Amino acid sequence: MAQRLIVIGGDAAGMATASQARRRRDRGDLEIVAFERGHFTSYSACGIPYWISGLVPERDQLIARDPETFREKFDIDVRLRHEVTAIDLDRREVVARDLEGGGEVRERFDTLMYATGALPKKPGWADTDAGGVFGMQTLDDGAALRAWLDAEPRPRRAVVIGGGYIGVEMAEALIQRGLAVTLVEQAEQPMATVDPDMAELVTDAMRGIGVTIRTGLGVTGLEETGGRVSAVVTAEGPIPADVVVLGLGVRPNTALAEAAGLPLGTTGGIRVDRRMRVQGVPDVWAAGDCVETVHRVTGLPVHVPLGTHANKQGRVAGINIGGGYATFAGVIGTAVTKVCELEVGRTGLREKDAAAAGFEFVSVIAESTNRAGYYPGARSMTVKLIAEKPSGRLLGAQIVGWSEAAKRIDTLAVALWNGMTVDDMTALDLGYAPPYAPVWDPVLIAARKAVDALAAVGR
Repeated sequence: MAQRLIVIGGDAAGMATASQARRRRDRGDLEIVAFERGHFTSYSACGIPYWISGLVPERDQLIARDPETFREKFDIDVRLRHEVTAIDLDRREVVARDLEGGGEVRERFDTLMYATGALPKKPGWADTDAGGVFGMQTLDDGAALRAWLDAEPRPRRAVVIGGGYIGVEMAEALIQRGLAVTLVEQAEQPMATVDPDMAELVTDAMRGIGVTIRTGLGVTGLEETGGRVSAVVTAEGPIPADVVVLGLGVRPNTALAEAAGLPLGTTGGIRVDRRMRVQGVPDVWAAGDCVETVHRVTGLPVHVPLGTHANKQGRVAGINIGGGYATFAGVIGTAVTKVCELEVGRTGLREKDAAAAGFEFVSVIAESTNRAGYYPGARSMTVKLIAEKPSGRLLGAQIVGWSEAAKRIDTLAVALWNGMTVDDMTALDLGYAPPYAPVWDPVLIAARKAVDALAAVGR
């Protein structure tokens, strides 16, 4: 009798697990059933803002593999619109509710993959039946927002609440759709994923494309008229809105895991080992935005919900379930985004992260250009490095620039991953040609400046 793998969650981590396991074990040896509460599998949630804006014309361009492909090519029994409501570890079965056909099913498992992702943070005031209020976590969320934007009467005023990645990307998307957009952020600046001095560059760019930014301002409620949202309530008065997008961050979707007795870590994510096995629970695995992982610089547990990690973790779990051996080595928090034409990248620790972890450090900011200054199209680029005292080890880096900035963060991520010092980095053999870089690449200029700063404080 074939063993049975049940996968809870049909996006990046879940379907990467299922696909890798299938590549190593055929149906006669391993039966795979995947439950997904939404309408889609294996899609790019990160691409939703670009579909909303119209830059990506078709929704299906965001779908990497549809359910039919998984069924026909991988022999995986994908069950859409099925929400798993309980896990019984003693009986080795899950309970799932058919959200469209009605009724309930129970399915046994020998191996379980928990890949439920994350949930948008939703304060009490956002729990409303009024039309026009949207989270932005799934492709179903994006489809609902698109339908609202295209329906009559067409929305004219949008308020985006929260200035993280999804907030700034959605603000730009809605500007491109022709709406008047206000972004409300409780902190003093948007883009808290970078230090305030770098976030200021992002703020200026957003204002440059017409986004009204209200910082240091908390939201306390919503107003509605005729069943539709009409304003966002703040301490400084209401802000009119025909559509509201919540970008307040996410939390691990672990209620089902907690009810089943799976262990949670200090970040709220499921505790797993390096092979993505749930700690202390045989034959149960977890991956993606619902798990806790380790930061390679601090050694501390973190929750970093990114599709890059989810896909890698799912691959690791699938290899192991399929009989191979693989480990997930942790994260350093590398991420990039685009705000209008401004590119923003970060990796490793911010200043406040380094201080909280107990590091002594120097930080430097270097101004440069993306290519030789005399070459047409040269644009400014700002690089910030954070280096440990006295060792000079790179702890974190941030880049903001107008062209060819974001991908340079990858060079810094590799240096950080491998424990390089800023002194080591000054000797990196990076490519040079006037159309692509100045003779001293911005990364090298910043590294030299960090070396000088360390020398000034006596290393």
